[in-house]
Formats: sequence, structure tokens, C-alpha cells
Amino acid sequence: MPRVVILDYGSGNLRSAERAVQRAGADVEVTADHRAALAADGLVVPGVGAFAACMEGLLSVGGEKIIGTRLAGGRPVLGICVGMQILFERGVEHGVTAEGTGEWPGTVERLHADVLPHMGWNTVRAPESSGLFAGLDADTRFYFVHSYAVRKWELDSGLAGQQPTVTWAHHGEDFVAAVENGPLWATQFHPEKSGDAGAQLLRNWLRTL
Repeated sequence: MPRVVILDYGSGNLRSAERAVQRAGADVEVTADHRAALAADGLVVPGVGAFAACMEGLLSVGGEKIIGTRLAGGRPVLGICVGMQILFERGVEHGVTAEGTGEWPGTVERLHADVLPHMGWNTVRAPESSGLFAGLDADTRFYFVHSYAVRKWELDSGLAGQQPTVTWAHHGEDFVAAVENGPLWATQFHPEKSGDAGAQLLRNWLRTL
């Protein structure tokens, strides 16, 4: 049974994420302890709310160093919702720019859509090569709650020299719904709120640990 740490930096549905990853087949600990986070087979970085607030919380526990150290050693990390967004260079909300961890280039911006937030179930367009969405049909729906997203993918060559696998969704316009890039995977939607589909996705990630 793989050991997974859910990083506790004051943001995210920690307990729902904990239960979902446990049900998917992992031994789970919720903590901000550096040693535990670095030693775990997998690290989950959740996040809800504003980009800047999540980054402030992440920095307060040294989470950016934990993520960077794990990735430098090829150790798996999974970002969820704003936990995905903070992996990019910056976020712009209400005219205020906040710096992210910079693992990927790009900017998190407000979606151009008639109805915001984008809340509810939506399909995604995953490449056939995706391991994250393996075993899931093209019309499978996942649960989203967000008003901001990455609208343009800017990285050609990814971590460990591997070509990133980018999954897209549409709400008013196309946006990045998930990324698989070497040991760093992330989803804009909430697997822990996505029922059987989310459980399958989490099992797919756990198989890589």
C-alpha cells in the first residue's frame, strides 16, 4: 500500500481528499511535516479559494521547497484545483498578480465565460496517451468549481525530458483541465468530488507510485 501525504498548508478540502485517497488504496497522512512529505511515496497538494492566499499558506510551511525537492528527485506530486494553479508562474485575480511556484510557465487568469464560477460536472478532452485518465470513457464527467484557469499551455519540453500530456476542458473557452509531466501531475477539477470517475483517476495515479 503506497504511503501518501496530503500537504496541510491551511487550504483545501483536506479530509475529503484524505478519504478519497484512502478509498483509492493508499495509507494517507495529512501533515505539513517536511520529513513525512519528502519520504512519502506520493504527495497531494490540494487547494481552494484565492491563488494569492493559497501561495501565502504554501510559503508559510515551506511547501514550495517540499514540492521542488520531490520533483528534483523524480518523486510524484499531484496538485488539485488551486493546488494545480499554484504550480504555474503566476496568478492574476482582481488585477492583482501573485507569484506561483513556477514549476510550469503560464498564468492563471479569469475565464471568459457568461456564467462564473464554472461549477458542476463537465467532460474533458484527454489525449490517448494519458495515464491519468486510463480506463475512463471520453464522455466521463468530473466536478469543477473555479472561475480562474490556465488558458494557454506554454511548455514544450517537460520535466525529466518528457513531453507533457495536457488535457483540456471547455467553459466559455478552452482551459487546461489536467497535466501529466514526469512526476508532476495535476487536475483543475476535484477528483475527490467526482465519484467513481475521480476514484478511478486517483487509482491510476497511485499505480505510478
